[in-house]
Amino acid sequence: MITNEIFAQGTIIREPVGAGPGYWVGCPGAFYDATEKAWYLTYRIRRPRGVAPDRGGEVRIARSVDLVRWCDVVVIAKDRYASASIERSCLQRGQDGFWRYFTSYVNPHDGRWCTAVMKAPSVAELAPAQREIIFTGPPLGLEGVKDPWILEVDGLYHLFLSVATPTPRTAADSHATLDIFNTGECKSATGLATSRDLNQWAWQGVVLAPSATGWDSYCRRLNSVVCLDVAAGFSGAPRYLAFYDGSASHAENYEEKCALAESNDLRNWRSLSPAGPRFTSPHASRSLRYLDAKFAEGKWHLFYEYTRADGAHDLRLITCLASELAALLA
Repeated sequence: MITNEIFAQGTIIREPVGAGPGYWVGCPGAFYDATEKAWYLTYRIRRPRGVAPDRGGEVRIARSVDLVRWCDVVVIAKDRYASASIERSCLQRGQDGFWRYFTSYVNPHDGRWCTAVMKAPSVAELAPAQREIIFTGPPLGLEGVKDPWILEVDGLYHLFLSVATPTPRTAADSHATLDIFNTGECKSATGLATSRDLNQWAWQGVVLAPSATGWDSYCRRLNSVVCLDVAAGFSGAPRYLAFYDGSASHAENYEEKCALAESNDLRNWRSLSPAGPRFTSPHASRSLRYLDAKFAEGKWHLFYEYTRADGAHDLRLITCLASELAALLA
């Protein structure tokens, strides 16, 4: 069974650029390309506020053929977007052979989190100047849209997004800090959009909202989904297991902890962790977040952001057999 002890033993892929709270490297988004027999990993580097270039200063894409040696092939600083911060991103190679890079950042025009995509024939050719915003909050009745993650099932792509939903405390100046998720003037939920071609997206609405009370009453951010099918070592009725980040208030906005949820249709989710988080770090804030689970070459690969003893976050990886991951539901 996967336990907190196993996460503590994960291989460190990247370390933060400094020590102490506020220095993170994480927000992983992994993609295995069977054509190249190579892994690509999107991740973000962050410094504390006030330490230049602070907050989400840059995002990178690394490539590996052995899960040991990772080479950065793309580096994008937030000034390429004229943005205050960049958050989680993800890669997907479409049936047309083109790469799509979905990324989120604070839109300089209105101070709200938005999600954009750029497209290129190779990862190295991805160009920030050619990005296209695909989701922003106001048209959806939301205050922000970020942290994209994609799952493809039978030719239908499911794009899960962290969304800021309005509350009675939401006001005209809620975006003055350029990060409404850190104000307490919204709730942090998960939304879903679907597509057949990675180009045209249909908004499906909020699919995982915070609980009314309890440890995850502020945030439920879905980070990745495991298809519990026979091919991946599971049996029984079709079902999906999600790893999500939870927190009780915006005070834990940067230090969420990992929990589990289940669904039969990817649209209606039920928390399996109502009493508290399932996986945590033993250090400092105990945060373990942005867990991305991917199945490839007969094994599961769990990428995650993990709090160190000094309060900084590093980026780690666990590789396990399907039977070990299946034990999560035992």
